Amino acid sequence: MLRVLLVEDDPMVRQVNQQFIENVKGFQVIDTAHDGIEGVEKAAMLKPDLVFMDVYMPRQDGVESLRQIRARELPVDVITVTAANDRETIEKLVHLGVFDYIMKPFSFERMKEALENYARYKQKFTAKDALSQQELDALLHKTQDAALSKELPKGLNKATLDKIVTYIGTQQAAISAEEVAHGVGLARVTARRYLDFLEKQKRVVIEIQYGGIGRPVNQYRLL
Repeated sequence: MLRVLLVEDDPMVRQVNQQFIENVKGFQVIDTAHDGIEGVEKAAMLKPDLVFMDVYMPRQDGVESLRQIRARELPVDVITVTAANDRETIEKLVHLGVFDYIMKPFSFERMKEALENYARYKQKFTAKDALSQQELDALLHKTQDAALSKELPKGLNKATLDKIVTYIGTQQAAISAEEVAHGVGLARVTARRYLDFLEKQKRVVIEIQYGGIGRPVNQYRLL
């Protein structure tokens, strides 16, 4: 059972997040904190496996709290959840070693995905005293991508899938299959096959663009 400390200032959100976390097999919320200062102190005292932490909080925000967790070398991993989507905040948290970054509003499926990725990471990382380069690469590049590559249908390959995911992730707005094909250098029908696969895996969401002449256009945004 993986032990989670939940740090969230909003009581209703805290209750919902706790229910979400405990609905994922293998996770237990051992305590909660109302702000970053309390969160850091409880992380030091309880030594959970994972701190699930908001970013915008009174007294001390999630960025400063994560900075203090790292400065004190607490043996915990951190997943942040926030409405912040600006590059500066994202870069700060990534540099401080956040395991995952979930943007509000989010679905239970997105949280479940993050927690299951973390569970696979912990299982693989603690199974051996030493790792090979291949095993380390799989951990550092997220177990989710490794799992996806095993599920690829015949005719699709991981390198192209990674290019498409990276390209969509650099876009400011949802884009069409034609734009993906042009950006990555594929035929439109090939790009559509990869996009259909990503949509089924809940890695992208379809947004329908209306207006103009002709049929509505499906546009894709990375989840």
